[in-house]
Amino acid sequence: MNPQQLEKVRSAKGFIAALDQSGGSTPKALSLYGIKPEAYAGDQQMFDLVHAMRARIITSPAFTGDRILGVILFEQTMDREIEGRASADYLWSARQVVPFLKVDRGLADEANGVQVMKAMPNLDALLARAKGKGIFGTKMRSVVKQADARGIEDVVRQQFNIGQQILAAGLMPILEPEVDIHAPDKPGAERLLKAALLKHLDTLGPQQQVMLKLTIPSVDDFYSDLVAHPKVLRVVALSGGYSREEANRLLARNPGVIASFSRALTEGLTAQQGEEEFNRTLDASIASIYQASST
Repeated sequence: MNPQQLEKVRSAKGFIAALDQSGGSTPKALSLYGIKPEAYAGDQQMFDLVHAMRARIITSPAFTGDRILGVILFEQTMDREIEGRASADYLWSARQVVPFLKVDRGLADEANGVQVMKAMPNLDALLARAKGKGIFGTKMRSVVKQADARGIEDVVRQQFNIGQQILAAGLMPILEPEVDIHAPDKPGAERLLKAALLKHLDTLGPQQQVMLKLTIPSVDDFYSDLVAHPKVLRVVALSGGYSREEANRLLARNPGVIASFSRALTEGLTAQQGEEEFNRTLDASIASIYQASST
């Protein structure tokens, strides 16, 4: 692991931008950006358009390592270029932003009130390729929909098992057991999740750390013991469907937790905006998320 990147993620102020929409979520992301499905034909055009959107964000003067610690990339973004350089290299060399890669292959069907991740048979090859391209860490998402102890244990066990595989490849895993913001007993699910996370953190080796990406909790400062845990490099929060204003308001009530927002980051950006308006809108978005992450 790059020691400068490790230190930045550990101690610098700022937040992580999530620009990792994949096949299923790309049409919605493009639609919010002002590009409707009838404007393109097939996956190739769709992915070209979303890469152009991401490159426009990353190359904006507002998008620098002063306020943004890292960015989570989709695999295709890692494999493409920004301004003639490999995406991960451009992010670190030109922007001082630490590159992460989304590695999960989507969610399995719901069982025991949760969705674990689908199998990742080619993960080792992907990790080796990512490391070769200068990626620092990874992210993988599961979803908790019910306060079901068995299901939550399944989610956390899988996250840590694959997390060990990622650590063995020399990368930093972001474990993301998202609690659905519409879960009927969200506080109860969060209590079970925290207990399972604390139990599994104790299984890590003496030099091992992971990052956690969690839904903003119903109880303010509920994850403070995870923020302070010696096995946790950083706790980041997803926006989870909240508007940016609401996500920022809730995040600010959780000291030590920083944002890793996707839709809330790009809210208000459109393909139709001129450069000045686009950059001004993005700058205001980044400033507000940075502020909420600095509590």
